[in-house]
Amino acid sequence: MARRVHDCVGALLVRDGHVLLGRRRDDCDWLAGAWDVFGGHVEAGESGEQAIARELAEELGLVVEAHDLFYLGDLEGAEPEPWRLRLYRVANWTGEPANLAEHSELRWCALEDAQAKLRDAHPDFPRLLALAVEASAAAGRP
Repeated sequence: MARRVHDCVGALLVRDGHVLLGRRRDDCDWLAGAWDVFGGHVEAGESGEQAIARELAEELGLVVEAHDLFYLGDLEGAEPEPWRLRLYRVANWTGEPANLAEHSELRWCALEDAQAKLRDAHPDFPRLLALAVEASAAAGRP
């Protein structure tokens, strides 16, 4: 019997060439204490874009619209259970990111720092982070 794959979404917010990351609280069930992007599980009946909007509101207090989300690619893994992460660049948002208790820390990281923090999570994270920063700069959002 095939194991269910956890369908997840992740958001890359870029400002002034820096990527916003959160350090997960030490009491989290998944990746406790690790640096991560913002997002979570896609609920039944949700699109990836709807899930990103919900997760960013819950985790950071931000409002995002579907037309401001740009798909970057998928990351997949098998531990601790099979998962797939659909990663999006968030071109625009309303509000200022606030730590609404899901993370112990928020930090705007330079590209190289963000790549180092997420490299162990998945080997393709550094490439997708660079793609998000480059696309943000090309779109006129530094």
